Amino acid sequence: MNIITGLINGMISGATPILLAALGGTFTFYAGIFNIAMEGMMLTGAFFAVLGSYYFDSWLMGIVCAIFGSLLMALIFILFAVTLKTDEFVTGIALNLFALGATTYMMRQIFNVKGAFSNPGIDPIPRIHIPLLEKIPILGNILSGQNLIIYITVLVVILSAFIIFKTRFGLRLRAAGYNAPSLDSSGVSSAKIRIWSLIICGVLCGLAGAFLSLGYVTLFSENMSAGRGWISLAAVILVNGNPWGIALISLLFGFTDGLGLLLQQYMPSQFTSMVPYIATLIALYFYSIQARKRRI
Repeated sequence: MNIITGLINGMISGATPILLAALGGTFTFYAGIFNIAMEGMMLTGAFFAVLGSYYFDSWLMGIVCAIFGSLLMALIFILFAVTLKTDEFVTGIALNLFALGATTYMMRQIFNVKGAFSNPGIDPIPRIHIPLLEKIPILGNILSGQNLIIYITVLVVILSAFIIFKTRFGLRLRAAGYNAPSLDSSGVSSAKIRIWSLIICGVLCGLAGAFLSLGYVTLFSENMSAGRGWISLAAVILVNGNPWGIALISLLFGFTDGLGLLLQQYMPSQFTSMVPYIATLIALYFYSIQARKRRI
């Protein structure tokens, strides 16, 4: 039973950063932006989270700094892809490479370490214990005692679905992706809607990065996002940007992540770490088959 509970908790923790980034990618998806810079946004958020938590001795400031760092990347994306109208794919690739190089360089210059920075001075994001829920047999260990960001993520899923499908902003967001000229002709700037979608994406990727370095673990390591931004993009594509579908897909990827950690007891970690990415490739393969059938 402890193994099952541990696997479920591992699934939830593994799904959280993917889900947050994917929800951010959902806003840009509906705005008609192919945003592959989520990997760089998440990685930058993870670094600034540790930086803020360590120097301010506060996990809350860590989250604020993570959002700031991710938003900085989003603003660069806005400058090039929206304002200067450069190719979104090329811009995203450049930002991902820039984030990897910049965070590695800053970690070595600021903390004088290579590989990873871990210190007792890093204040982690707390776990929330809910008195009534934690008394429930078996489920209590799953519903209570989770990291604060996990509970925030649940609220973000609900809010995202409501904003996208039930509000005026959501209608304009979808119009910006489906038919931008018609939206512009109605007096609403599609460029402004795209800018807001990238800002929202930056905030959510910042939260994802903060969870990675202050919740999932309490450290920063080079390239610690480890492709989660790409998996988030795959999740958005697989369900065509549906927030509820993204939540389910993220849990599936989180399960494979937790399963990989569990299998490390029996197999080399080099093989078990491949499990989430193999699952991503398989999911995309079946998606491409279904998409091909629909076109026929």
